[in-house]
Amino acid sequence: MLSQPFLAYGRQSIDQSDIDHVVEALQSDFLTTGPWVERFERELAAYVGAKEAVVVANGTAALHLAMLALGVGPSDVVIVPSITFVASANCAAFCGAQVVFCDVDPLTGLMTDETFEDALKIVRCDYSELRFAGVVPVHYAGRAVALDQIAGRCAELDAFVVEDACHALGTLDKGVMVGACQYSQMAVFSFHPVKTLTTGEGGAITTNDTELARKLRALRSHGLEREPARFTGLGYGDDRDSGGWVYEMQALGYNYRLPDLNCALGVSQLQKMPHFAARRRRLVALYQSALTAARLPVSWTAPAAQTDPVFHLMAVQIDFRAIGKTRTEVMAELKARGVGTQVHYIPVHRQPYWQQHALGQRDLPGADAYYSQTLSLPLYPDMTDSDPAAVIAILKEVCGL
Repeated sequence: MLSQPFLAYGRQSIDQSDIDHVVEALQSDFLTTGPWVERFERELAAYVGAKEAVVVANGTAALHLAMLALGVGPSDVVIVPSITFVASANCAAFCGAQVVFCDVDPLTGLMTDETFEDALKIVRCDYSELRFAGVVPVHYAGRAVALDQIAGRCAELDAFVVEDACHALGTLDKGVMVGACQYSQMAVFSFHPVKTLTTGEGGAITTNDTELARKLRALRSHGLEREPARFTGLGYGDDRDSGGWVYEMQALGYNYRLPDLNCALGVSQLQKMPHFAARRRRLVALYQSALTAARLPVSWTAPAAQTDPVFHLMAVQIDFRAIGKTRTEVMAELKARGVGTQVHYIPVHRQPYWQQHALGQRDLPGADAYYSQTLSLPLYPDMTDSDPAAVIAILKEVCGL
């Protein structure tokens, strides 16, 4: 029996300490651009092992600012895997750049060395008039993309790696935390309520490059510079060029700031990351055990030996043809029995906008195969240890087995 009347596929975990932190921020002198922002950035950077963290309004804003800070523009091409949320590709288009999609492993949904090289070959052979600017590998569901070879190839070509780590806070890859930017210029996170840590809405970019961090902070706040040592002059030639009130708009920026209220929640949530990570790992292990015992036409690929993921999604692969039901039917029957599910994701290269605008149009069989069978089952820390087995038992009933 399920521990709750309805298990969503994901949800936030909020307790009294989170509420207390937000109330403290509400009662302070600053509701935005204050000390909670600096504290959350400092503690987030320390948690992932990066020199800098820059918090922003959401994960999409983080991706956009990363592209802007790297100077991505209309003469550039960026490679993005097709199994991801649309923002991973849209961020390049926001800057006028072109996108070539790469295929993924049909069992994990991850970009591989081979699929990256296939996409790179298309960029360099068919679009040689454009610059290969970089790649946005996606650590899908919490699994980490192996980046050593991809990063090495990008370094040879003077191209960037920006990790889309929106699913992967807490994940370890070869003992190093995702977000430490061991193989990348930047890593991007999302703090949407269904993610491992939430700030309500919110996002962040981590980096080891202090100059990139400075650019990111300026771009998130209208492109303004407030440090007198960096002023270029307003043209007045007197104290109006250098007074304490003076700011200079030196770039076209955005209002992508994250308020102190959200950052206070983030500070509280970050303190619970060891618990969140342990619960997600425990629940995934219980799911794996239940699936093995159930003998269903449902598969789940164990993570690579050198990684220790904190899973954001319990995304399984179901052979819908074998059970004689469509995914829509299975999802509806699960919902009627109290189990919420979701599909992550429709391959981005299939989206109407990108069918018209992506370069290198071609079949991506791995992405299509992954999408055809994927289904995300409930996974969040407040589930009980009995829930995974109960979900799999209900799934077995729905499958008619």
